[in-house]
Amino acid sequence: MLKSTALCAAMSLTMWASADAQTPDRAHLSLVAGYKAAFTCSAHFNAGRGVEQIAGDELNRIYPGYREAMARLPDAVVDEEKKTVSVSYMDGAPPRFVQWRPLLGCVQAPTMGAAFDPPVIDLERKDQSGKAWPLGDKVSGKIFADTPQGFYLAGVVADAFDRSSYGEGTETTAVLVVENGVIVAEKYREGFDAWTSQRTWSVAKSIAATVIGAAVEKGLMAVDEPAGLDAWSSPGDPRANITIENLLHMSSGLATPTVGNRTDDVYFGGGRVVDYAITNRLVAKPGVRWAYANNDTMAAMRALRERMDDNRKYLEFPFTALLNPLGMNHTFLEADWNGDFVMSSQVWTTARDLARIGLLYLNDGVWEGRRILPEGWAEYAASPAPAPLPMTRADGSQFPGYGAQFWLYGPRHGLPEGTYAARGNRGQILMIIPSRNVLIVRRGFDDGGGFDIERFTADILEALAD
Repeated sequence: MLKSTALCAAMSLTMWASADAQTPDRAHLSLVAGYKAAFTCSAHFNAGRGVEQIAGDELNRIYPGYREAMARLPDAVVDEEKKTVSVSYMDGAPPRFVQWRPLLGCVQAPTMGAAFDPPVIDLERKDQSGKAWPLGDKVSGKIFADTPQGFYLAGVVADAFDRSSYGEGTETTAVLVVENGVIVAEKYREGFDAWTSQRTWSVAKSIAATVIGAAVEKGLMAVDEPAGLDAWSSPGDPRANITIENLLHMSSGLATPTVGNRTDDVYFGGGRVVDYAITNRLVAKPGVRWAYANNDTMAAMRALRERMDDNRKYLEFPFTALLNPLGMNHTFLEADWNGDFVMSSQVWTTARDLARIGLLYLNDGVWEGRRILPEGWAEYAASPAPAPLPMTRADGSQFPGYGAQFWLYGPRHGLPEGTYAARGNRGQILMIIPSRNVLIVRRGFDDGGGFDIERFTADILEALAD
């Protein structure tokens, strides 16, 4: 376990301002320190990982622009009793400070000195580990069956962990394959198992879309209606025309200064969703321009919050409407200190919990006889967004299409028609292949070009066909 006494800084922070060095960028350093504090908190308190494990994985092979500063930061200070983490970065500056909460994981304060009382929820998670998969974790049958098919499948899965077969610089932590509702392959790297949560990065967007789908099923919102955010309600504000569907399709028309419109201030800086994710100006008519944007996902979730007009019920809703019914007991949905979910990225979950989401889609939104998502929601999520996407990358490879917060694949990628996926940074992937009734989950800490999920999926499907 982490001990705060063992993690106190051992060196002076005056290292940032040596005589021959330029004055450091205080804002950048605060983000890097926030990154370290947030990942240390979440990996430890959500996933139970130790300091050496976190340093080797969550804090390794990170954003290139963060690496030099990260290497020079002092150790995080962890308070096991209060479940807090702080990281100092400069003399005279308040440390970055993060607090863990049940279900909602870790939340970053705007500054150490500010009053900090983030919202919490009190919901019981039923221990269903003794129940049969998929509601529980009791798996019947033998993983990698003692057959030629099982032997070939085991070989393909093993290759995913060798750091080269499916891409140099890849670091696989988990692979899970489900066929006809049955786990037929499952493997974890040392330090991970079926109950170890890992950050989803942008796979969270697909989970957010699933929460929106559950809200549509309950009549709380409709995809064709305006998002209706209070911030966009002034007379003449053209953002009032942005619909929920525009947000799900990444076609809001809002300005996206960078690819994916990096939202580091929200993720690592203690910024609020309402200050960073919904304030951009409109630069295109909604629905006509596709631009991948974290802000669109966060705005869709904010629209749900404003419709519910009950902060506690909003924070409870994803759990009561989706996670708890599916038995997703190792999933944490992190929110900012203002109580808005940061579900463009900040979800921590396991390979099995991701597979449960996939099964819900394969079953067209029905779980254990209960309808969670509207009829046809799976088809909606996997249907191409109307705004055009680029088809070919600079290297000539085929760019996937986009639906409602899911990526779309097919024959031009060497995969069956109708294949779609939830994808996130560093190799977080949930592939859904309806025509074969197959799910593939792959988790990792990739660097470089990334994991070749298209070839891996094709190889898994070939192994299952033998």
